[in-house]
Amino acid sequence: MDQMVLAAQQWVNRTYSGRVGYVACPENGKTGWSTMYSLTRALQLELGITATSDSFGPTTLSKLQARGNVGPGDPKPNIVSIAQSAFYCKGYAPGGITGQFGPGTSFAVHSMMRDMGLQDYDNGTLQPKVYKALLTMDAYVVVSGGTADIRAIQQWLNGRYWLKSTFFVSPCDGLYTRDVQKALMRAIQYELGIPEASVNGNFGPSTQEGLKQKSVYPGHSGIFVQLFSAACVFNSPVTMGYNNTYTTTWRSTFDPTLQAFVRAFQEFSALPRAGRMMRDPDTGQAVYNGYGDYDTWAQLLVSMGNADRTEVYACDTRFHISVSRAVALKEAGYEVVGRYLDEPPDSSLNKEIQDGELEAIFAGGLRVFPIWQMHGRNLTDFLYGKGQEHGARAHERALQYGFNRGTVIYFAVDYDATDEQISSHIVPYFRGVQSGLAEKGRRYVAGVYGSRNVCTRVSNEAAARYSFVSGMSYAFSGNLGFSLPSNWSFNQIKEFKFTNGSDAFDLDRTVRRPNSDMGAGREDINGQASELDEFLQYIDDLYAAAVRYQAAYPNASSDTNLLVLDWLRSPNYTGIQKGWDILIQPASDHWRGWATDNAPQKRHSFTDPAYGFSVNIDHLAATARVILTQGTGAGTAADRGDFGGWGGDLTTLYAQWQNAEASYASGYAFCMERLARPTVDSSFSFPDMIEDVDGHLLGSQIRTGGKFNEELRRHLKGDGARTRFRQFWNDRFGGSRATCVGAARSMLTDGGIDVVLDGIRDGAVLYTAGPNTLVPQMLPAYKLDPYLEGFADTLIRLVDVESA
Repeated sequence: MDQMVLAAQQWVNRTYSGRVGYVACPENGKTGWSTMYSLTRALQLELGITATSDSFGPTTLSKLQARGNVGPGDPKPNIVSIAQSAFYCKGYAPGGITGQFGPGTSFAVHSMMRDMGLQDYDNGTLQPKVYKALLTMDAYVVVSGGTADIRAIQQWLNGRYWLKSTFFVSPCDGLYTRDVQKALMRAIQYELGIPEASVNGNFGPSTQEGLKQKSVYPGHSGIFVQLFSAACVFNSPVTMGYNNTYTTTWRSTFDPTLQAFVRAFQEFSALPRAGRMMRDPDTGQAVYNGYGDYDTWAQLLVSMGNADRTEVYACDTRFHISVSRAVALKEAGYEVVGRYLDEPPDSSLNKEIQDGELEAIFAGGLRVFPIWQMHGRNLTDFLYGKGQEHGARAHERALQYGFNRGTVIYFAVDYDATDEQISSHIVPYFRGVQSGLAEKGRRYVAGVYGSRNVCTRVSNEAAARYSFVSGMSYAFSGNLGFSLPSNWSFNQIKEFKFTNGSDAFDLDRTVRRPNSDMGAGREDINGQASELDEFLQYIDDLYAAAVRYQAAYPNASSDTNLLVLDWLRSPNYTGIQKGWDILIQPASDHWRGWATDNAPQKRHSFTDPAYGFSVNIDHLAATARVILTQGTGAGTAADRGDFGGWGGDLTTLYAQWQNAEASYASGYAFCMERLARPTVDSSFSFPDMIEDVDGHLLGSQIRTGGKFNEELRRHLKGDGARTRFRQFWNDRFGGSRATCVGAARSMLTDGGIDVVLDGIRDGAVLYTAGPNTLVPQMLPAYKLDPYLEGFADTLIRLVDVESA
């Protein structure tokens, strides 16, 4: 509790309680919107406004502007006291709540304006627009998750444009949000020459036409490069796959570094390739040119990008697709169509896939991706129980249509869900969906349709595999100020009337992302063998090859599991430099040479049957290999077996946290945003967690006599993949949060028990984060403990998703 915030709350309640139009705030010493609303209503009463509201709107601003700046000798001391109260809520010290505008208050004004990026033109007096910003919850210092680069852009935008009549001071907290995006759009409109009174921050026709004339290229500099670069920073990072992330910084010159980021962004966004490709001088491969053309501007600024762009390749509709329609869509350039598995019993739209429709779609040369929507346009449509019911029903309907195992079903959130609603209803609904699918054996994989924020949060908190983004609703609060989810597969950008001769029907243009979910073709209906079956056969064949090797070379290792795991983990999880040949015995060069010539062709990954993510078998095998020979720690004591899996990844994630500490002072917050999040690329990603957990479980099984090929098949084809996190949580940590935190502490800080492990662990930290990094045992407990608790709570979240 902050004593001065409490004093501010007590003062405003004492002064205005009982007056018509005033709503009291809680007196708890904590800054919040309720306090700011009370201060806003108090100011309105002082300005003579009788129809008070929580909003500091045009009337409040105009009344304040009419009386001029608030400063020394102000005739209304209460207006000064309201400002002083708000300063305390913002973290600035105005010298008391006195009603007198003295040096302390003037210094508070100056300090906040400096943090806002504004020049103090008025000698420390409080300008009306600054007063308006004061009565918000906006921060003007970097907060958790924010970056100094974004804050510099925010300050620059404020400083350059705040005196414009249609521009208002925006946050300077280092976070990309809706307000910041609107500020950038207004800045672009000013620089395009749009009349000041017409500037509104919307991506309207005048803005679009203006940007078509403002392409920026390598070598360019000036204001439009600054604005373009700012938009790039707001859309950073761009994740192109595991350990393949592109970032950029704000700049005024279009240099090669910015061009490299733009290339990655164009590829990530699946912008049209025509007229946008060039030959890489180093590799000779065709790559995006990285130029700031109109399509790139649009994609950076709004969720639908250029809605009339070419090369979209996908579409979706509620209307039946006949052979004639499928052929026409194919001729128009579409390759896949989204269709509904079912519809509510009270609906008369008849929008579900009709008898014979799948064959008609395939006959026309198209593929199909299934959508599930039962109303889905109101908050009350999203409850855990409904999600569980819908997951089970979607399974039954998909099975009736014959969709093969592994098909992604997109469950729809077809309205602008707020962040609070996503927490209270949408995420629980999708956890129910996962439960419903799990009850049916997880034959199908859950995807999500909705705004960018809905897709990102559901993917991270309820493990949706792919995102179908409702990009055409660009004004949604969940789209504006959010970047495209890294797991997007489809992006819906425009609804229009598709015509096929005399036939016409409503159709959504939808961008399809290459190398993601491709939808189902004829071969994906009523099939028997799956990609997983083929992978398991590969493991059977590899195991048989190892047995043949042992027969041919009697002096070879008698442990077939060891040979199989050594082959699977090579070459990425071998060698002294990486620590693996110190952690465990090196793999036999003779066996690896023989296997190169005689074992089946190497396969590197498989698709997890429970969540649809690609699992790297080398990482899983390395973890299982350490468990096989080293065992695993018990209770709160961690050892080499743990380091070969979760402990090693927790160590490198610690190093990443230390590198990002300027943005994440809290290790707990870092874990909540970076650890095992499906849309976030980190050294401890969601697939990494699957590989660590499965490696632990399988290593434990073969250590007690099981055969790796048989245990892997039992795990992936049975209940193992559906219950892996709960099994691991109970097996390694006894289902105890305290034990998990203790084991994590032992992993990162114990010294002297195993000096070899100590060296490997500390070396991993210093190699990842740099030689000046504090190793974990040097970090104070009050700093390290929240990080350890973040690891434990992440596992609990995964168990909850699985057990929902």
